[in-house]
Amino acid sequence: MTTATPPRTGRSGSSSTTPPKTPAGVPATTTAGGPDPAVSRRPAIDWRIRFGVLSLIWGFSFLLIKVGTHGYAPFQVTFGRLFFGTAVLAVAIAVRRERLPRGIRTWGHLTVAAFILNAVPFSLFSYAELTIPSTLAGICNATSPLWGMLLSLVALSEDRPTRRRVGGLGLGFIGVLTVLGAWQGFSGLDFGGTAMALLASLSYAVGWVYVRRTLAGNGSSHLSLTGAQLFMATVQLAVVTPLFTDLPTSFPVVPLLAVITLGSLGTGLALLIQYGLVAEVGPTTGQMVTYFVPVIATAAGVAVLSEPLHWNTPVGAVIVLVGAALTQSRGGGAAARKVSPPAEPKPAPTATPTAAPADQP
Repeated sequence: MTTATPPRTGRSGSSSTTPPKTPAGVPATTTAGGPDPAVSRRPAIDWRIRFGVLSLIWGFSFLLIKVGTHGYAPFQVTFGRLFFGTAVLAVAIAVRRERLPRGIRTWGHLTVAAFILNAVPFSLFSYAELTIPSTLAGICNATSPLWGMLLSLVALSEDRPTRRRVGGLGLGFIGVLTVLGAWQGFSGLDFGGTAMALLASLSYAVGWVYVRRTLAGNGSSHLSLTGAQLFMATVQLAVVTPLFTDLPTSFPVVPLLAVITLGSLGTGLALLIQYGLVAEVGPTTGQMVTYFVPVIATAAGVAVLSEPLHWNTPVGAVIVLVGAALTQSRGGGAAARKVSPPAEPKPAPTATPTAAPADQP
């Protein structure tokens, strides 16, 4: 899941090209009301443990989506995950006494961001998993950095292409074709479900560009922006769901528990973990969770749901991840070094929302 927390931009106007999907902070940042309390407190649990927990939570999210759709319509699964995710963040905002974003313009941008980054991709993944394995959905989600890099080169003038990044983009899409079995004529592939999963990842990338253009420099905390965005997405699904689905006549327990877990853990708690993780170790380390999610999603789908696994799926996934990693590299010469922000951002004197590069399903 993504949040309305655009990357920090330096004086030169440069910013990380890694798409933000979760709230973030930087060490010792301040907000309009003083030091960020989430950053000033030292976590009791080592960041490596939290990193592993976050990878597991997001990796299993695709399995939970699949199980949820066994008992409920895709829009209902999406509404449920947003509702429970928003509830978790609402409690966190209340406990930390965060101030909600102000201003009609800010809430307008958050509404658009909620639609592009939450309502649309969450719904697309739910519909996609009606016809494709959760393993394939997880790998499609890993293409988000590829779409993000491609769009940033077109829409963000501060992002400059390098040979390594362009090569990574091409390699990543070769990996996608490998996963889909292009040399076999895509036999046995459900085009509709696969297209929806890829469109969900593309939606994330479009949303990241929008957020960076509209919400960079907003004085609200990352947590309050995230909570507000999820709330607006929940409202949108509350309006749409009754129009396209009927009220359930029964409530199967296992799918219901899957939706509750997907929302409270996979959306709410995961965002809180990532928020603290990036605040402590920086976005460069925090983004590495991206490369574990499809691996865990594949293992979970095969082990728990007995989904089929052919050789081209893991091989293609590795190629996709290598390509995605190269697109996030800032290497490639003096020009690239000139626009590259520090891997671990230094304390900022003002509140500028900072990116937390990671791909939440």
